[in-house]
Amino acid sequence: MDIQRFLKLLKRYIWILILVPVVAAVITYFLSKNIPKEYKSQVQISTGLVDQSKQLSSQTQNDYFKTSQQFSNIIEKMKMRKIMSILSYNLIIHDLENPKTTFRKYSPKLDSLSAAQKLELLDTYKQRLTQKIPVTVYDNKGKFKLYDILQTMGYGEAALNKKMMIYRPDNSDFVNIDFTSENPLLSAYLVNTLATEFISNYSIDVYNNQNNSIAVLDSLLKKKEREMNAKNGALKGFKMKNGVLNLNEQAATVYSQISQYEERKAQAIRDIQANQGALSAINSKLRGVGDPYMGGTVVEDNNTILNLKSELKAANDRYIDNSFRQSDKRKVDSLQTLISRQSARNSDKNVVDPQIAKQGLIQQKNNLDISTEQIKNTISSIDKQLAKLKGQYNTMVPFDAGIQNYERDADIATKDYMAALERTNTSRTEQNTGLKLQVAQVGLPGSAEASKTIVYIALSGIATFAVCFSLLVLLFLTDHSINTIHQLEAATKMRVLGSLNYIPEQVTDIKSIWNDTKNNNYTIHKDLLRSLRFEIGDEMAKEDSRVLGITSLGVGEGKTFLASNLAYAYAMTGKKVLLIGGDQVTPVLSDSKQLQISQNFETFLVKREIQIDDMITRLNKIDETRSLLEIQSERNLRAGFDVLKKQFDIIIIDVNSLLNINLAKEWLSFTEKNVAVFEAGKTLTDSDKDLIAFLKKQPGFMGWVINKIKLAGIDG
Repeated sequence: MDIQRFLKLLKRYIWILILVPVVAAVITYFLSKNIPKEYKSQVQISTGLVDQSKQLSSQTQNDYFKTSQQFSNIIEKMKMRKIMSILSYNLIIHDLENPKTTFRKYSPKLDSLSAAQKLELLDTYKQRLTQKIPVTVYDNKGKFKLYDILQTMGYGEAALNKKMMIYRPDNSDFVNIDFTSENPLLSAYLVNTLATEFISNYSIDVYNNQNNSIAVLDSLLKKKEREMNAKNGALKGFKMKNGVLNLNEQAATVYSQISQYEERKAQAIRDIQANQGALSAINSKLRGVGDPYMGGTVVEDNNTILNLKSELKAANDRYIDNSFRQSDKRKVDSLQTLISRQSARNSDKNVVDPQIAKQGLIQQKNNLDISTEQIKNTISSIDKQLAKLKGQYNTMVPFDAGIQNYERDADIATKDYMAALERTNTSRTEQNTGLKLQVAQVGLPGSAEASKTIVYIALSGIATFAVCFSLLVLLFLTDHSINTIHQLEAATKMRVLGSLNYIPEQVTDIKSIWNDTKNNNYTIHKDLLRSLRFEIGDEMAKEDSRVLGITSLGVGEGKTFLASNLAYAYAMTGKKVLLIGGDQVTPVLSDSKQLQISQNFETFLVKREIQIDDMITRLNKIDETRSLLEIQSERNLRAGFDVLKKQFDIIIIDVNSLLNINLAKEWLSFTEKNVAVFEAGKTLTDSDKDLIAFLKKQPGFMGWVINKIKLAGIDG
């Protein structure tokens, strides 16, 4: 949100924000100064819902939400049509019975009745009050229009509710009834009557509802008692018929014994497995495999010695056959040494007698065999006992299923009975100690309320100011016009080279603008134009460009005026300027630096001759709507522009607006740089956005120039 622009809008319409609230406040003053005085009366009803002194010690404190709901129910019941109709009847009956001290002056409809008709009407209202019949619009169909009479007297439900307020103050134990009227006696009578009538009707309704509830609960309690007795009797009969004392304990005992025997059997099986493992180990040891203490390695050692002796015998034979060679002698000695060592080693290994160890193992094996047989016999005995116990347990299962059904039914029936009994006792207790409404403070006639004239005046002023301010905000938010450089940059996402302030359209004498030193608007215009000249010149100097095209989105945005001004601005710097187009500006030709109309562009293209003026040369377009490529070929056109670039420092072309997109494209194709002019105060349409997209694609497009900006506080 542009805060500065919004503040400018507020400044422009500040007179509306001041004048309209003042006028509204004045009108409100004259309308409200004659408002009659009002008198307020209030009655307080104590409920006992929060006050601990009115509750029994056995009663628990209600939670916040439940208490709030009870207060809401009481307040809504006060507003019921039945109660409001009773109040209306009491008010009209009072005025009919006391014609000299009526609360309000008789309405024309009531005053038009005769005395006899008024008495008959009074009896009708009393009868309806006794029967507590609510007032409806259908009551107009009788002899008297009962509904309309109440409405004309201001005693109808809608009229009373406008001036009445029923509420609970600050989470207290009270319900307040406030009523404001033009008569203090009416206000006091109304709140007191409403309080007493509501308490009476509410107490009767609560008592009747509680009696009805207790009657229903008593009937339900007797029914639940019969069902409970029937279920308990069925359970007792089933137990006596099947001789069951306490099936759960009996089944638990049998199941415990079964578990114990199964544990003993499992332990016996584990013992058998342990004995079998021990027997396997003993048998392995008795076979002597790999056990040095059982002589398991003796055979292997003896075989080694026998092999060595065989080798020794063969060595001796070779020793003798080879005539006792020394090498054979060493072989014989070596084998004898090995035999001696192996014999000594065999003696060291077998220091324990293997026979003694075997006798011990055999004794352990016999003991394990005997123990295993004993355990197997024990398992047989355990299996017999388990079969007996399981058979006994299985006979209990059908009884257990049946007795569970009976016990479940009896338990449910007992719980239902106890719940019904508790609800019945609670209802009886609430009937005796329940909610008791009573008037804590009666309504009394009060003094006149403070005048609200000032409040009404303030509210009217604030309200009208808020409305006016909201309208200005709405006007600002719905205004999508572009008035600043930043707005144009944000809308187009393109660079803005500069801006020009608004110059009246009737001013076409460029020389007068540049020579005038007193008009502040002209001075600002020249400064902005010089700044724009610098930005454009800086961009064109980067690529040594000389042909500048100036276009716009639409007609009348000031591109022709900008082209002429820019040509004059460049002429002021001593450059030779060629302006092509710009026919809408007809400056005074009294100076050599003024724009002159003497030649046309088409003639130049044919003859390739041009008369150069002192500083600014002008070439007109004979036909603005004629295609450039239809005049000459593209090759001749480029050759013509090459001739012009050699003779002029800068060439400014007033290109057609983009509304004539076909013509603008042709001219822009022969420019080296180009800019677009945008008129301040305009909004961008969808077609404008398409043209902006076209400009973005132009390689020589430098940016925008926002024109006709209206400066605040500047005289034209």
